[in-house]
This record gives sequence, structure tokens and C-alpha cells, in this order.
Amino acid sequence: MLVLAIDTSTPTVTAGVVDVSPDSVQVVATRITVDARAHAEVLTPRIMECLAEASATPADLGAVVVGVGPGPFTGLRVGMATAAAFADALGIPVHGVCSLDAIAVQVGSDRDLLVVTDARRREVYWARYSGGVRIEGPGVVKPAELESAPSEVIAGSPSHVDFFDLPVEPVETPSPAGLVEVARAALFSTAEPEPLVPLYLRRPDAVALADRKK
Repeated sequence: MLVLAIDTSTPTVTAGVVDVSPDSVQVVATRITVDARAHAEVLTPRIMECLAEASATPADLGAVVVGVGPGPFTGLRVGMATAAAFADALGIPVHGVCSLDAIAVQVGSDRDLLVVTDARRREVYWARYSGGVRIEGPGVVKPAELESAPSEVIAGSPSHVDFFDLPVEPVETPSPAGLVEVARAALFSTAEPEPLVPLYLRRPDAVALADRKK
């Protein structure tokens, strides 16, 4: 099955076409663009480039997988809205996965893992994993308020992993392979996918004028 994978939960815009079976995940094409201000401008063109590289059309896709965060409001909604639009137009399922889970599955370590990404406002989004399973989080907090222990290694935002006294695993953002790996069981299940629910974890930075006056 060809799957479109999308993530905009970090400053990196990620798009990819992945060939997935019940036993394997193989990336056919991927595009990575680091630009926190250009999610809306670059995502769809990158998707189309991936399809062209894969010698595929949108009609060849069997599903869409999208990272649902946690992530900042503006960037995250671009990826989720795009994923939902592709799935709706093609009549195929769309599966949402925690973006931190996608980083964790890429690390693939048996050691207890802490994943952190940039939440802005001098905060981080975080989750802990043991044996590849999320055991705590996701949450949002200032780095000084998040203990390194009991985690043994850390992965995620290169600007934030150094706040913690832990060995660093070199996985910074969700990849198409990681996103699809998290969703692989659901992709071959007969159950309906859960509705897409963004993990904002807090109110958006932008506030309507009417709300400011309250």
C-alpha cells in the first residue's frame, strides 16, 4: 500500500510517500524542508514532488498518515488540514499519530527514552518511553521543570536536548518512515480510524480581538 506521510509539528515540514505492508515499511520518496514560517507554502508542492518521484498519482494512495503533534497551533493545523483534504478528496482513510511517538520509534532504543521538541515560549513538548512504549506524556513544560531521570537517552529538537544531562540519539524530527511505522497496525485494521484531534496542549498564540477584550 502506498501511504502519504505528513508532519508539520516542528519547524521542519515533512512529506513522504511510503510503501507499507503488514511486515515492512519502505520509504519511496521524501522531502524535508526546515522553515517554521513556510509550512503552508511548501507542504503541498513537496507532496506533489514526492508523488512524482514515486511515479505515482494521488489516486495510487491507499491512506494518509499525519502527525497530530504536540506542536504549535499554526504549523500543526497546516499539516492536519492538508492530510484531511487529501484523504477526503481521494476517499481514503487518514490516520493521526503522536509526532513524539514517531521520533521514538525511529530511535528504536531499548533504553528508557525522553523525547523533546520545541514548544516555543522557552518550553518543550515531551514524552517518555520505555521498551518503545510511551509511559508518560505528552506534556508541555519549561526544560528546568522536567527531570532527566529516569530516562537514559534523549532525542528530539537539537536546540533543546542539550538542556538535559543525557546521551543524545541523532533523531530530531518525525520522518515518513517513523510516522507510518506508528500507524502500521491501524493501516491494516478493519476498524475505522479515530477522528483527527490536534495535540495543541495549550491555547494558540493568536487571540481574537473579541477574546482580548474579555
